[in-house]
Amino acid sequence: MSPDNPDRERPVDEPDQPASLRTPDAKPPEVGPSAGTEPGEFGPGQLPASAAYQSSLELRFDEPRRPLRALATVLGAVLALAVLGVPLGLLWAVLAPDTPVLKTAEGAIYAEPQPEQPIAADGWFSLLGLAFGLLVALTLWFVLRRRRGPVGLLAAVLGTLVAAPVAWQVGRRIGLGTFERLLATAPAGQAFSKPADLRAGGVDWLLGVLPVPHGNLLLPAFGAAVMYTLLAGWSRWPGLRPEPEPGEFSWVSAGTPAPTTAPEPPAPDAAEPPRG
Repeated sequence: MSPDNPDRERPVDEPDQPASLRTPDAKPPEVGPSAGTEPGEFGPGQLPASAAYQSSLELRFDEPRRPLRALATVLGAVLALAVLGVPLGLLWAVLAPDTPVLKTAEGAIYAEPQPEQPIAADGWFSLLGLAFGLLVALTLWFVLRRRRGPVGLLAAVLGTLVAAPVAWQVGRRIGLGTFERLLATAPAGQAFSKPADLRAGGVDWLLGVLPVPHGNLLLPAFGAAVMYTLLAGWSRWPGLRPEPEPGEFSWVSAGTPAPTTAPEPPAPDAAEPPRG
């Protein structure tokens, strides 16, 4: 041991070895148990391959979605909600009362001067349509959780816009054939009933091609838009979609082992160990 060579075990003429540098072609250390650990155990800062793969999947959770998949999601939701318009129309036809009419030589007239049944039919359709829109938005929020945002809102609004006219046409045709037959063949003075129909809503044709609903046919879409917007505003995730919690994965790379702690130098007054 000399002042120029504090290391007792290293010869004086041996030069200091520089620290090894990582080259671009160097391969990262393989994931596996560190030295001194039992099989199946991992050292500090190391993760098993399955945990690293799961963490990489979670970190790629916010990848941009493909436009074709988003379009397919919207079209599928619209078709499904259009089919659900059929039971909605049947329920409206059951709840909405028929209007009593009287056959005259000029046609059918109301049996009462100011009947309340047409107003009740509009009211029932408005309530059912609004509730339908709220339930649709709530359902799509949980079913299409990976598509939350503009895609989910568009699916809810377009789907309810299509389901409302379907429900109206299905409900108004329940008993319509019987009414038209009696209107054409019944003698003057005979009383019968007219099935429920809408007076505060309908469909206009833009340029004779594009149907544009108006009135209380817009209430389902209005309810869906309001409910979906409220759910987005109350969401605890900035991206609206579920994100992994901070404790569910580790930011330490699976292929980078934790640095080992260098041994502390011996104290100046420490006794020299015996040499064998």
